Amino acid sequence: MTGISRRQFLAAGGGLSLAVAMSGCASPLATSFTGGQPRTADVIFWHLFGGGDGENMATMLETFRESSGTSVEASLLSWGNPFYTKLALSTSSGRPPDVTVAHLSRVPLLAQAGLLEPVADQFAAAGITEDQFTPAAWEKATVDGTTYAVPIDTHPFVLYYNSALAEQAGLLDETGENLKPMRNSDDFIATLQAMKDSTGNEYAAVASITVDPSTCWRLFLMTYSGLAGPIVEDLGTRVTIDRAAMEESFTFLQSLTGELGLLPRTATSTTSSTLFSNGEVGFLFDGVWQIPTYRDVEGLDFNVVPFPALLGPEPVAYADSHALVIPASPGRDATRTGNAVRFVRGLLDQSSTWADGGHVPAWLPVQESEEFLALQPQSNYTEAAFNAVYDPPGWYTGAGSDFQTAMGSVVASVLTGATDPAGGVGALTSSLQTFSTARPPV
Repeated sequence: MTGISRRQFLAAGGGLSLAVAMSGCASPLATSFTGGQPRTADVIFWHLFGGGDGENMATMLETFRESSGTSVEASLLSWGNPFYTKLALSTSSGRPPDVTVAHLSRVPLLAQAGLLEPVADQFAAAGITEDQFTPAAWEKATVDGTTYAVPIDTHPFVLYYNSALAEQAGLLDETGENLKPMRNSDDFIATLQAMKDSTGNEYAAVASITVDPSTCWRLFLMTYSGLAGPIVEDLGTRVTIDRAAMEESFTFLQSLTGELGLLPRTATSTTSSTLFSNGEVGFLFDGVWQIPTYRDVEGLDFNVVPFPALLGPEPVAYADSHALVIPASPGRDATRTGNAVRFVRGLLDQSSTWADGGHVPAWLPVQESEEFLALQPQSNYTEAAFNAVYDPPGWYTGAGSDFQTAMGSVVASVLTGATDPAGGVGALTSSLQTFSTARPPV
């Protein structure tokens, strides 16, 4: 697998200049870029979580501080390319945080750039070992046989449904609580059609399509991955698409918004939220991170399940994971490393709090606990974490990347009917060729 330097990573990371990064130079975060970050706590921690996730993380941090007697200084950063640029800057300066959050879809690039410490013996001594994690997440955290991240969750793309409307349509099983199982695309379409016919609504389901390339990309890759393997390999330098599988995937998805009329072709995130919250559709295609949003909608009784096998014999769930990593720092002493490892273990043990945001804990001792199994609807879709497919490894792929925007824009064009399936294959292939042949800027 081709390596990538820290300088290359930094240049590819999103165009954040050093001058901009240092604009708040009085803060510990800014001074870290010049090697002057003060060690104001036992653990310096960077994360990406605002909103409900931020509240849950604050609870976990305070619990860890109180139970361990360890001081933690936490900094909230903007997610996406700006964050990964800041991580590269701080690591290159030799003064990174002790622990930070990263998406697993970004870990291969971070590892290839030499920005991460391996998950080594000190983690095993703390009980953090492969057998304690969801296999798909641990595998994604491992690059060329070396593990570089500790997954804390899996957040898959899932199927929401309005429980009352599903009951009205006769779609619930004998318990009256869960959706009847669906084995394949025929069952899936029949279920959506039954919902549309029963309610008399214009559509059965909704997904955010317009101006939302990431959602379009998740829906497409989930569907395509039931038929074929990764679309690129060798860290994104070799295109490996299956054109027939890609056209079949586009044809299936376009039928949902086109001839079958089961989903609107032009729905924004606001449209999707409004239609599902008001009971104007019975199904919503979205990520588990939206559960707190709908949990607060008065009068909406909903549930969440994994998608069935849409194309191909086995179900697949598009997913990503948040993980905890220790940025590379030759000057970090054994005491700080030990504090960092204990901190990681402390957050893992509080995964039930983290699951409140919709995430499936990657830490099996919590995932298999009675506390999590009683949590609804989160425990209903744990299977999706075991069927997870992530962005293929590449210097340009992963959460918040330009790659997702480019790929998802092609998918959106097919879903809206502006491009036919064969044209979608051509456009996606052309875009992939551009990404795969481009060199990380130096």
